[in-house]
Amino acid sequence: MFLVVDIILSVIALGLLVPIAVLFIECIAALLPGRTESWVKSVPRPRIAVLVPAHNEAAGIGTTLETILPQLTDQDRLIVIADNCTDETATIAKHCCESQIALLANVGIAQEQVLSERTLDAIAPAGTHTKTVPKAIVIERQDPDPERRGKGYALDYGLRSIEADPPDVVVMVDADCIVQQGTIERIASLAASVARPVQATYLMEQPANPGPKDSISALAFMVKNLVRPSGLAQLRLPCLLTGTGMAFPWSAIAKATLASGNIVEDMQLAIDLAIAGLAPVFEQEAKVIGRLPQQEQAAQSQRTRWEHGHLQTLLTQVPKLFKAAVVKGRFDLLAFALDLCIPPLSLLVMIWVVCMGGALLAGTLGASWMPSIFLAIEGQLIFISIASAWAKFGREDFPVQTLLSVPFYILWKIPLYLAFIIRRQKKWVRTERDAVETSES
Repeated sequence: MFLVVDIILSVIALGLLVPIAVLFIECIAALLPGRTESWVKSVPRPRIAVLVPAHNEAAGIGTTLETILPQLTDQDRLIVIADNCTDETATIAKHCCESQIALLANVGIAQEQVLSERTLDAIAPAGTHTKTVPKAIVIERQDPDPERRGKGYALDYGLRSIEADPPDVVVMVDADCIVQQGTIERIASLAASVARPVQATYLMEQPANPGPKDSISALAFMVKNLVRPSGLAQLRLPCLLTGTGMAFPWSAIAKATLASGNIVEDMQLAIDLAIAGLAPVFEQEAKVIGRLPQQEQAAQSQRTRWEHGHLQTLLTQVPKLFKAAVVKGRFDLLAFALDLCIPPLSLLVMIWVVCMGGALLAGTLGASWMPSIFLAIEGQLIFISIASAWAKFGREDFPVQTLLSVPFYILWKIPLYLAFIIRRQKKWVRTERDAVETSES
């Protein structure tokens, strides 16, 4: 009986080594100093279309658009897709676009007058400077079929609206995000240069008075969306898409399948593009900031959708990626599959704790201690990964006491993972938003 127990525990320990070792390599690689990508060529600024899918986002869409429009020029477009909205999302978006464009036009006129008065031909010869007033439209989509709801359908609707006059690059931004200055041009230019999708850094802003759960959630988000992609970029390997702050060459996104109710459509899109030879690249310096929901039910709903979708994608798509890597002989697909093998960080720690407890109990009762030793080494790798990620990327935002709350955060997540086994979420459900203060308030 002990032999059987030893074999089972050893197989589990070896299985856990794969995601833990990949996590460790990515986090350690992220500590390396940044390097210049010599393979990225300089290109003229592409024509950009920014798509903003919005479902009942009246509370915060104005703030989002105020961070996007000033980054666009007169050759660019902003398209807001008000998707099956039952609130004032479309009206607020139209008002915001009109007021922002009027403001940008006034700024452009003032700049033109200053340049004219100075007659600084060396800076801007007459008639050659670029006006900064973009085009912006709000389109509304109404579909009575409840099965055709979700972000994927909204994005597909937006793409179809511009295919008659396509841009060079399409940028996708969620309607509840803050886009930092320079992000749009940075990711769009990189996408045009490398002819592949580009993912910006997508982080979560903590509430004004964050609790331990908020801090741990934001820290885990940082490890997933900043630290690990940074490590992959250092190794010149592709990354996953994270749902917002994404730029696509038109030739790539025009053929993609977006119209689906997939609850993690960004992951599926990244996989499809990677297999097609268009694996996404990461741009750390471009940043998009989201907001953690303060309402308990909203936070639970958001986490359930993300993590159930992640686990479902892991189970169904990793074998597909491994097969494609072997058939096509592509190492990038193998790396992509290994990265996707890493479950949500809290689940990985939870599985390790349970296995470590079982191995220690078995060793105490007379079984071999080798599985315990092997799992202990894996535990050290997890600790080093998280500690190094925190030390370089999160020390200023997350006090060391935050790490002490990890066990309580994991306990909070247990019902979420049990629900995946008993009643997993398969349909897209919008997360309820908190009220957002606009710049006018």
